[in-house]
Amino acid sequence: MITAPARTPLSRSFFDRPVLEIAPDLLGRTLVRTTDKGPIELRLTEVEAYDGPNDPGSHAYRGRTDRNAVMFGPPGFTYVYFTYGMWHCLNLVCGPEGRAAGVLLRAGEIVTGADLARAHRPASRKDSDLAQGPARLATALSVDRTLNGCDACADDGGPFRILTGTPPAADRVRTGPRTGVGGEGAAHPWRYWIDGDPTVSPYKAHVPRKRG
Repeated sequence: MITAPARTPLSRSFFDRPVLEIAPDLLGRTLVRTTDKGPIELRLTEVEAYDGPNDPGSHAYRGRTDRNAVMFGPPGFTYVYFTYGMWHCLNLVCGPEGRAAGVLLRAGEIVTGADLARAHRPASRKDSDLAQGPARLATALSVDRTLNGCDACADDGGPFRILTGTPPAADRVRTGPRTGVGGEGAAHPWRYWIDGDPTVSPYKAHVPRKRG
């Protein structure tokens, strides 16, 4: 078998597969975020899969809206959403067009451009927590809603690219319930991470909101 060099961009066909195949296959891949001040590169260490119409935890479960419209488009595009009135989260659209599946990028190791990431997250105490969690990851990479719908497979030097990187050995990949997902989809073991990596975020179960 011929292995692609670590700096080879992933093609759109990589993302045009079932999301539960793609999510663990993204571990160890390199996300390149090109900013006005230079590139930031991140090795993905933790992700979560969301399977559209089959998944009550997905933003697309109840159909298309203005907010989630990009999820129904071609695979390999970014879906950025704003949550809790303060944080952005970065996802990659997966599966055939119209399927509305995606992978939330939960955590990673900054391997290039750590100085830029630190400038975006000055409160970070150590480099291992610069992108430890989806909100931190988006903040470290300077991601907001203006980057919703970017083509991560484009050849025109856009703000995102995904490179082959170095996937971990199969025995280092772990799977478990997604963080903060409640209801019918709470038990789905669709969070994937690299075992023992210090950048992986702590697991937090869903806590129902109290109604006053």
